[in-house]
Amino acid sequence: MKEDIALLVIVFAVWAALALAYATVPLFAMPGYAHVWGWGSLIFLLLAAVIGIAQRRKTPSPADSATPEGSEGIDSNDRFASNGTK
Repeated sequence: MKEDIALLVIVFAVWAALALAYATVPLFAMPGYAHVWGWGSLIFLLLAAVIGIAQRRKTPSPADSATPEGSEGIDSNDRFASNGTK
C-alpha cells in the first residue's frame, strides 16, 4: 500500500511539473493546458491523501489476532504430530 502512495505522489509531481512548464515556458504556447495538468496533479495528490488516510485508519480487529479455538499449543510446522511421524 505504501508503494501505491509513493507512486501517486510521483505522478502528482510529474503532472505539477508539466503544468508549471506549460504555464511558464513560452515555447510550448499551451497556457490552456496548464489548467488541465494542474487539476490533474491535484487529483493525484488527493488520491494519495485518501489512500494514506485509509491506511492509517485501518487497524486490525481483535478477531484478526485471536487464536482459533482449540489450536492452543499446536505448532503449525508439526503437521504429522497426530500420527507420531515427522
